[in-house]
Amino acid sequence: MTVALDPAHSRPITLYVTGDEADIRLDRWFRRHFPWITQGAIQKLCRTGQIRADGKRVDAATRLVPGQAMRVPPLPAQPVKKISAPTAPPDPSALKDLERAVIYRDEQVIVLNKPPGLPVQGGPGITKHLDGMLDALRFGSDQRPRLVHRLDRDTSGVLVLARTPGVAAKLAAAFRTREVEKTYWAVVAGRPVPVEGRIDMPLKRAGGPRGEHTVPAARDDKEGARAVTDFQTLDHAAQKLAWLELKPLTGRTHQLRVHCVAIGAPILGDVKYAEPDQNGAGSAIVEGLPEQLHLHARALRLPHPAGGFLEVEAELPAHMRETFATLGFIAPDAKPPRRLYQ
Repeated sequence: MTVALDPAHSRPITLYVTGDEADIRLDRWFRRHFPWITQGAIQKLCRTGQIRADGKRVDAATRLVPGQAMRVPPLPAQPVKKISAPTAPPDPSALKDLERAVIYRDEQVIVLNKPPGLPVQGGPGITKHLDGMLDALRFGSDQRPRLVHRLDRDTSGVLVLARTPGVAAKLAAAFRTREVEKTYWAVVAGRPVPVEGRIDMPLKRAGGPRGEHTVPAARDDKEGARAVTDFQTLDHAAQKLAWLELKPLTGRTHQLRVHCVAIGAPILGDVKYAEPDQNGAGSAIVEGLPEQLHLHARALRLPHPAGGFLEVEAELPAHMRETFATLGFIAPDAKPPRRLYQ
């Protein structure tokens, strides 16, 4: 919704919470309508009673409900943005590839089979990324799809987008509260012993010669966060390579990659975390096989914003299909997406 403010910003205005904005936090709702207002300013306006919902005082974490009348006090004018040099438009062929990557869509969500090598968001030295191409996935909507979770640049597979702000809030909450069931496939160097089990190893972020990365943490380390992954060996080639199914029960950065190293089976192609000659498996690069990271987000089961659940599976990327064929691993085709009404 576009908000037209009094040019002088001299008097309060009233906005109404829409159905699409149900259960969103007040501070997030406020920043969507007035993105130039800082979090600190929002909290101060709440503390002083200048922001109110249905005439009542509220705090920044208050969850809003449809139809609430939100009192918005006079605000500073939006800063004038500096005009930057125009950027090159996305490659039309890349946008077509992105459209072809869509494996499910409805009025609330879009699900992609993200290709390996495509960053989800920009950063230093990154000029091509998914977030910069999302306008190509409007499909007639006046709103741009929104990211609600992430995959590493070199990880392929199921990635969910929200089509409206309200849906984004619901899906982000589902990922945050672990209501989403995630299944990954990986080809690893080495065969885990035992062949299935649970990895319960705290992790933390650390610096070092390889840049910031994730490392195991002691259980009493205050910087560590609990990280849990269930794993099962689906097939193997002698004792050198194996196909694992990984189910992360927590969502730490690079959790699966570090946990696989911890059980002596680094993910094939993971030169960032693999240790040389680990467990006699050689390295994360095996001669004759593609050198790309062999980690794929195979499936998601998540609460659908309109009710029930959505289950989606993604086909393997080309380099993992090549490796499966070479090693004799037989993967079932991805099941069609399905809505479960419960």
